Amino acid sequence: MNNPSDTIRDRIEAHIKTARGLGEQSASIASVAECFVSAIRNGGKILLCGNGGSAADAQHVAAELVGRFARERAAWPAIALTANSSIVTAIGNDYGYEHIFARQVAALGKKGDVVVGISTSGNSPNVLEAMREARTRGCMTIGMTGKNGKALRELTDISVSVSSDETPRIQEAHILAWHIVCELVENDLASPAI
Repeated sequence: MNNPSDTIRDRIEAHIKTARGLGEQSASIASVAECFVSAIRNGGKILLCGNGGSAADAQHVAAELVGRFARERAAWPAIALTANSSIVTAIGNDYGYEHIFARQVAALGKKGDVVVGISTSGNSPNVLEAMREARTRGCMTIGMTGKNGKALRELTDISVSVSSDETPRIQEAHILAWHIVCELVENDLASPAI
């Protein structure tokens, strides 16, 4: 049996290594923030999707934008396409699970909006379908993935790819990147709440 202390130290070291590697994505992270700022300034909204832990990240980011991250300011339009169980299950039942996000993008997305796909593998069919639909609607597309996420990268205008193939490390780096994005957006746009 492994010593729990060794496992803990190993996971912390793996986390630190992955987080440091995220620095190689600083230009992409800054571009995501700039894209959000542009959309918000011009009356657009942010639509986010993902599965499992990535669904939780989509909801987390939407909450940071609609609520607040660290500063008091006006609310900004963001929707996690994962959050309405009636919509998700109706679309999944009637059209198939691969369409649960794309159908919502078709209903809500418009030119000037940003559609974000979060997928550690970069191969989630429903996230890829959402990116395809977003492109047909003239939305900006952003992907957040791991190092093997080629399929998602190919469908996005901006991609942040964590240099790991371990799902837990990718997810940890994703939330770090999202917190940085939220801070950058608030630094640029925050003014007293209306």
